[in-house]
Amino acid sequence: MSEANSFIDDRRARSNVLRLAIAQALAGANSVVIMTTGAIVGSMLAPSPVYATVPVSIYVVGTACSTLVAGYIARTYGRKRAFFFGTLAGMGVALLASCAIYLSSFALFCLATFIGGFYQAVAQSLRFAATDTASPAFRPKAISWVMAGGVFAGVLGPQLVNLTMDLWSPYLFMASFAAQGIVALICMIILASTQLPPPTRIEMTTQGRPLREIIEQPKFIAAALSGIVSYALMNLLMTSAPLAMKMCGLSLSDANWGIQWHVIAMYLPSFWTGSIVQRFGAPKVILTGFAMIALASFINLSGQTTLHFWIGLIFLGMGWNFGFVGASSLVVETHLPEERTRVQSFNDFLVFGTNAIASFSSGTLLVRSGWDAVNYVVMPALMIAALVLASRHQYLKTSQS
Repeated sequence: MSEANSFIDDRRARSNVLRLAIAQALAGANSVVIMTTGAIVGSMLAPSPVYATVPVSIYVVGTACSTLVAGYIARTYGRKRAFFFGTLAGMGVALLASCAIYLSSFALFCLATFIGGFYQAVAQSLRFAATDTASPAFRPKAISWVMAGGVFAGVLGPQLVNLTMDLWSPYLFMASFAAQGIVALICMIILASTQLPPPTRIEMTTQGRPLREIIEQPKFIAAALSGIVSYALMNLLMTSAPLAMKMCGLSLSDANWGIQWHVIAMYLPSFWTGSIVQRFGAPKVILTGFAMIALASFINLSGQTTLHFWIGLIFLGMGWNFGFVGASSLVVETHLPEERTRVQSFNDFLVFGTNAIASFSSGTLLVRSGWDAVNYVVMPALMIAALVLASRHQYLKTSQS
């Protein structure tokens, strides 16, 4: 039995999934705190209002830049070491952001959110870590159940902000970031108890096939593009929606409720998505996700009432879940055990690198061209990804027959 296969045990995998799902909820709260407060704190500290959203965009860039670093640490020293440094970064965010607010330093706050991106990059690897000890049949469920922790992150993060934002008045949100650091410490303790395999000798030496050979596989191309499109389009529409609602004369409360329902819709289906992937296959689930995102775009284009925005955001969240869980399940079918961290981190680099571009461009596109223009971008991207997925899937079926 190989080193990697000796750790395959679905009973152990289920134990890991529970811990990783809790960690996903706790680490996800960090993301929610930054996304909720970043622009407000940015507006208080920035030299000009036009830079108010820069800390949030830097957070997304930090995530993209950190995926390969997190993958290298996991490949060389093991996932648990990567988890340690990731949660340590989460505590670093608390220290730096609190100091930035106290000192009124915009540059220090931007540094804090960039470091928060490393914590997020490690948190994104939790879904793949769940597959390390799982059998091939259990892997889609393991991925989706870990992502289900995001439901609780959507509740924990806002409550953390609401309960602490005025605690250290007049330093708005300073206590929120300090509390988030305590949450990161709890996350570190939970991740330390996971039972994950150490890097194998093959993984640390030969590293398997050349990366170029792996990423040129039709299945990897389809998986990566599906993940890129699902995440980038979700980010494009989600980031623009609150500002679009404000531009349409709707209240800030309406926008907050819309985002809350969107986050719930993003993660709640994870309780079942893995079973659906297992039954129908990843390609069909991804295409269903694409259809939901397209429906969200049509709803957005059909009207600009509160209900249109809310329903569109709900379908957008569900579409992201089906597309992203399906794409992640497809990625783990493209590599050998000794190649996993290298391939998975490269996939996330592609996904979050594109996501950073979507984050920077969404506001500009909305302000210059309007809400309809943002939604018109959706269909061409979905059609290209769907055609690639269908053609690659048909190619694989033909080659195997």
